[in-house]
Amino acid sequence: MAHVISPAAEEILDREFKVLDHGFVRLVDYMGGDERIVQAARVSYGKGTKTVRQDELLIDYLLGHEHTSPFEHVVLEIHCKMPIFVARQWVRHRTARINEISGRYSVMESEFYLPPEEQVAFQSDDNKQGRSAKEVPAELRRKVLELLKADQGRVYASYEELLNEGIAKELARINLPLSLYTQWYWQIDLHNLFHFLRLRMDPHAQWEIRVYAEAIAEMTQAVAPMAYAAFERHALRGHRFSGDEMDAIQRLIRGEAHGLKGITAHEFEAKMGLDQES
Repeated sequence: MAHVISPAAEEILDREFKVLDHGFVRLVDYMGGDERIVQAARVSYGKGTKTVRQDELLIDYLLGHEHTSPFEHVVLEIHCKMPIFVARQWVRHRTARINEISGRYSVMESEFYLPPEEQVAFQSDDNKQGRSAKEVPAELRRKVLELLKADQGRVYASYEELLNEGIAKELARINLPLSLYTQWYWQIDLHNLFHFLRLRMDPHAQWEIRVYAEAIAEMTQAVAPMAYAAFERHALRGHRFSGDEMDAIQRLIRGEAHGLKGITAHEFEAKMGLDQES
């Protein structure tokens, strides 16, 4: 198999995509693309397809029917810089290879995340891990940012003082907050990257990790545009329905009420767009 080169990916190699106030993602390297997915699939499909259109249809079929192994032959290596609290959500995706900067060996830089003022929000009343859409008064938003910034400055000053006293880096770092920026190299195959993007681009994901996922999605589209289009069609804009939900759809077709209750009804209506109707 020939080495696969994506012109769009070549154009963005080593380019920093700025995220948040001090963060970025940067495509360091990649292996494969749409052509590699088709080549890998043809081992099973025999002679396979020959035209771009046929390749596109094959990729769409593979993703739509969850024949995922050919997508594992495409790999992206990304340099990421993000606040620690974002990294701790991110690292839950255990199907990637990560090498992170270590505060045991390196002096951590004085870079902390401060949310944009419009992102300062109350706790949601119906979502234990989300933000409310209720507007926060401007004076309170400013107070929140001032408190965060002041605390960050005090903690980093203590960190520097401990280092100046010769205290070991691995001890001096322990009070540094979750808003401190960290960095890592993140290598992941396309199948597992699509899973990451599907979860982290969802509106329910925390806004800070969502903007990272959106930047990485742009890189992914450059590496494998046909595969990304299929992912967008089947995963981002598509929905799966349970058996109960399929019964509810049949009732709606017959002109009846769907019959679902509680959170199940709410989730079903959101999938169907019924909660947007007047």
